[in-house]
Amino acid sequence: MPSSADTAATELPTTLAGRRCLVLGGAGFLGRALCRALVAAEAEVTAFGRQSAAPAGLADAARWLGGAFDDPDAVARAVAGQEIVFHLIGPRAPAESNRDPAEDARQSILPTLGLLEAARAAGVGRIVFASSGGTVYAPDAAMPATETAPTEPITAYGIAKLAIEKYLALYHRLHGLDFVALRIANAYGPGQLPGTAQGVVATLLDRALRGLPAEIWGDGSVVRDFVHVDDVTRAFVAAALYRGPVTVMNAGSGAGRSIRSVAEDAARLAGGAPQIRYRAGRPADMPVSVLDSALMRRETGWTPQVDWDEGLADTARWLKSARGAG
Repeated sequence: MPSSADTAATELPTTLAGRRCLVLGGAGFLGRALCRALVAAEAEVTAFGRQSAAPAGLADAARWLGGAFDDPDAVARAVAGQEIVFHLIGPRAPAESNRDPAEDARQSILPTLGLLEAARAAGVGRIVFASSGGTVYAPDAAMPATETAPTEPITAYGIAKLAIEKYLALYHRLHGLDFVALRIANAYGPGQLPGTAQGVVATLLDRALRGLPAEIWGDGSVVRDFVHVDDVTRAFVAAALYRGPVTVMNAGSGAGRSIRSVAEDAARLAGGAPQIRYRAGRPADMPVSVLDSALMRRETGWTPQVDWDEGLADTARWLKSARGAG
């Protein structure tokens, strides 16, 4: 007799057309992009976020629901009737999370447990969770990191992401609630606002385009794996449609770039010489974070497609356009 988990797997869709999809965190950078991708895939899309009205830039065909993630009733209403739930809501940025780990847990882990209860009660077919490839692995893990690399987060943010992965696995074991956790690298691209805590590419590009010096934490040697937002949304779709046994997969470009080199590339694209101001380093910054996404490529066929130079130029065009519109 098949288990509840086996039964859920056999009912997974082969297309998102007509499927009821909920995007938690639909007002964010990734949330807005994912909503557009799901609408393009002809899914029935509902977006959920704290704002009372749909934010600008959200796909017109997506239905908006305003509410707080830590309000169980609001989350239950959003989840009711949904087939696939994309969980993109996260707490504060990694470097900020260590200032108050208890508050970080209150904003992320506890509301997620409420979400899992609501999803179980509503009969949701799958949860796709946006985990963090840049914060869950150990600082001394071999890079590029595979999914089997040691997980020793150095921030409360990373601990919360890893804890949510474990709770997802627990609910899968106890209740057959199906899930895929994507450990995403550093996303960038059109729609990312400069000046945000996790928008280093947009911030460095914006400053270069305005002729301002880049401001970098530390000496600029910190290395990150940057993956274009279009590749990330394709990874979410691939995870939603995946029918295999793997539940945790990396989604990154596989290439490491220092923050200093990103600032230099931004200046080159803007047509000027690099100007960099260095600030004191942050102990919460992983020295190197690069992801090996071979497992996801084998399991789903997903692979990053947007070249770094192409993606950087794409982001610069959007920033110029957004500034002109403002």
